[in-house]
Amino acid sequence: MRLLIKNIGQLCQVEQASENRLKVSGSDMAVVPSIANAWVLCEGDVIHSFGSMDSLGDISADETIDAAGGYVLPAWCDSHTHLVFAAPRDGEFVNRIKGLSYEEIARQGGGILNSARKLNEMDESELYDQSLERLHKVMHQGTGAIEIKSGYGLCEEGELKMLRVIRKLKENSRATIKASFLAAHAYPVEYKENKEGYIKLIIEKMLPRVAGEGLADYMDVFCEQGFFGVPETEQLLEAGWKYGLKPKIHANQLHYSGGVQVGVKHNALSVDHLECVGEEEIASLKSGNTMPTLLPGAAFFLGIHYQPARKIIDAGLPVCLATDYNPGSCPSGNVSLLLSIACTQLKMTPEEAVNAVTLNGAAAMELAHTHGTIKVGKVANLMITSKMPSLAYIPYDYGNNNIRSVVINGRVL
Repeated sequence: MRLLIKNIGQLCQVEQASENRLKVSGSDMAVVPSIANAWVLCEGDVIHSFGSMDSLGDISADETIDAAGGYVLPAWCDSHTHLVFAAPRDGEFVNRIKGLSYEEIARQGGGILNSARKLNEMDESELYDQSLERLHKVMHQGTGAIEIKSGYGLCEEGELKMLRVIRKLKENSRATIKASFLAAHAYPVEYKENKEGYIKLIIEKMLPRVAGEGLADYMDVFCEQGFFGVPETEQLLEAGWKYGLKPKIHANQLHYSGGVQVGVKHNALSVDHLECVGEEEIASLKSGNTMPTLLPGAAFFLGIHYQPARKIIDAGLPVCLATDYNPGSCPSGNVSLLLSIACTQLKMTPEEAVNAVTLNGAAAMELAHTHGTIKVGKVANLMITSKMPSLAYIPYDYGNNNIRSVVINGRVL
């Protein structure tokens, strides 16, 4: 199968064969390499070739799409989601409007514990069907690679049920999917007074089964006051490493929790959230290779302060953006809307935002060799926009769908 897309207004995030960019950092994030008036050819599930229209020549293709001046970009790489869940939490949304904080709702048994109750009551097949519907929705919005976390089971069978659903999504979807084991998302009610017992359950019971069945790529921990502190986080990450599960951490969302430092210390692929970042966190990030991943959609929906993206980028560091799609603090997997929030509230430029959710998003999932740019031999995950005046139009046109078509593995959705 050969798919040709021609008359592209701008072919964005292109990379030549001699280049080998695995992430974009600091001032380099302000540049998105592009070709005006371009074409791209996909063969099978990879990118075969591309160039300007005056170099097109006589190329045979099984299917041809006229982009009619629209932009073509790599499909979004969303490296932090909780897409597998049983039910929305709209009642908590109303409670926050009435003045309750996220932490107060959690203390009253809401939040993650609420989602856990509903998930453990739901049949696995129904959970899969709902999750597949959500996955298809975000794919049609431009997402081609996605990480999905467990963490709403909070018991052995519930966590494994979630991870089996994620594995089934991997098997039955064209999207590239990574799975994170996040039993350390919160303490279940029955372990409220026995936190050591729950950590022991994760390490001695859950981890061997997760690893033995090959259900997860990564180990995640919610390192935060009132959840899992630094000592507990270290204990869990060390246990995960023994089973080959690389760390990814929920860090510094609500407080200066030490999550960034512990993530860097344990060579985490990414530390995610980062509303609370100061000079110590910047220095720690600069000392390692951990990707700072910002989730401004959650900050927007919770009404809390935003992540200091400018401080992080201006320090010469890379930044990744991800949706945090989940039923409580960010019930949206719409990356275009995420870019609007990043540009208007975090003061990222459109180019920085695009880099953050293409190449850097791929890097946060260990996919930078195959995803995140338009390069010969990379996976043919692309999206075609409506005709636009500039790349900035994607975040500018907030709340609207300007993605006309999505190509996953060389085939149009």
